[in-house]
Amino acid sequence: MEIITTHINADFDGLASMVAAKKLYPKATLVFSGSAERPLRDFLSQDIRNLYGFKKLKHIHPTAVTRLIIVDTRQPHRLGPLEECLNNPGIEIHLYDHHPDAPGDMRGDVEYIEQVGSTTAIFVALLRAQGMRLYPDEATLLSLGLHEDTGSFLYATTTPADLQAAAWLLEQGADLDVVNQFITRDLSAEQIPLLSLLLENSSSYTVH
Repeated sequence: MEIITTHINADFDGLASMVAAKKLYPKATLVFSGSAERPLRDFLSQDIRNLYGFKKLKHIHPTAVTRLIIVDTRQPHRLGPLEECLNNPGIEIHLYDHHPDAPGDMRGDVEYIEQVGSTTAIFVALLRAQGMRLYPDEATLLSLGLHEDTGSFLYATTTPADLQAAAWLLEQGADLDVVNQFITRDLSAEQIPLLSLLLENSSSYTVH
């Protein structure tokens, strides 16, 4: 059995990378290693989980896993209960990640590790190299992953590869209205006191 997973507290980059990996490993099963962040849970509530055939942890027998495809992390402790699979005899590990090297990182039989702003960008490059096309819904999901991990391309970790991936996803029909709906943006340090000032000086009026 082969499964595709990401880190606990999964985010959009993790989800997008899992779905992209499924196109490269069509026989693999998608399994979340643990809980997901709130925006992602809201997104998954729209029947997305059923659309891509996600399986629950309780339906997976860790000892039966022969190939573990891990996206958006290389830290074994971030796999939750699926870390148990690493002890399987002859387990084959495939790693796709964009995070800098860190102590305790796993080593894989196959590794795609690149210093880009998102793991999604790595998969977009692989999909393009194989001449694959995406449905608009898939392109939108991958765009969510890109925008989340690059701060809509404003983070210093953003690379040309991320921007090239975004352009290709738009060509595939990505819907930026959906991206804007689910990508949350925190207030900056300059905006927070301004909000407080506005609230302190606000007035309420009852019309009719």
